[in-house]
Amino acid sequence: MFLYTLPHHQKNRTISTYFIRSRETVSRQFNRCLKDLLKLHPMLLKKPTLITDDRWKCFKNRLGALDGTYINVTVPVEERPKYQTRKGHIATNFLGVCSPDMQFIYVLPGWEGSAHDGCVLRDAISRPNGLKIPQGCYYLVVAGYTNGEGFLAPYRGQCHHLHEWGGDK
Repeated sequence: MFLYTLPHHQKNRTISTYFIRSRETVSRQFNRCLKDLLKLHPMLLKKPTLITDDRWKCFKNRLGALDGTYINVTVPVEERPKYQTRKGHIATNFLGVCSPDMQFIYVLPGWEGSAHDGCVLRDAISRPNGLKIPQGCYYLVVAGYTNGEGFLAPYRGQCHHLHEWGGDK
């Protein structure tokens, strides 16, 4: 029930009808699963630390990198325009922040697919338990974001050469 409720944004009443359970049972089981998932928080999300790898010595005080991605979803017909991406897919916008060793530091799912990456990032920063950036540190971002305090984007038109990092030998 928990896994069905989250991606489909279903109400308690709808879930109780679908699974033929009382609303009280649905609510109790959902909260139980949510509490158990929150207990896994320290194991699933890593605390940001400064990079010590010599390959990244040019990026002193870098904590990691962030980017957004789309995840296809099914939404009610009346909400489809909000979730429609610029390429016409129905999706949710997902912000992921990773450490250099590809461990998640912060995630923010659930934004409509039509939302700009900058809006999602602004929301992540403004939340009480949102993304925190220590003074003097920063995250690398893709060109879709702007340079600002705590974020470093590449120059416009700069190519990404993945083969230089050992991806194509």
